[in-house]
Amino acid sequence: MVESENRIYAIKTTAKQERTVADNIEKVTREQKDIHVMAVMVPEELKGYVLVESPDSIARIEQLVELIPHARAVVQGSTALSEVEHFLVPKPVVSGITEGTIVEIIAGPFKGEKAVVKRIDSGKEEITVELYESMVPIPITVRGDSVRVVERSEDIS
Repeated sequence: MVESENRIYAIKTTAKQERTVADNIEKVTREQKDIHVMAVMVPEELKGYVLVESPDSIARIEQLVELIPHARAVVQGSTALSEVEHFLVPKPVVSGITEGTIVEIIAGPFKGEKAVVKRIDSGKEEITVELYESMVPIPITVRGDSVRVVERSEDIS
């Protein structure tokens, strides 16, 4: 086989089955030596899609999709790595959270409590909050992935 430039194909999947499809692609390509897949990527931001890097034609990727449960179709055309590179860089957990934002704590002893963000430490990916309905304002430091934004500070009038 002549090595050609790898292309990136988007495979449409059943909702919330992206990880399963990615695992199955790896299993099938191990058994089917004639289908070449260099990498599989499941970006968090791209719900319902799996990205596959391969030197093969789109027809070969369509054959691969037929062998995999929950894989629906290949999006027509391919793309270059430069167009999907931004998915490879992890975003900080605290990005999008600003001081004054109202959040709900989703983990830990204060789970379910609403709080106001007072300080953000993006280096440690932690935020300091004060519980919303507390009589005495006590600052609590929690990890950025332990909160869910309820209301952004721009929305508050």
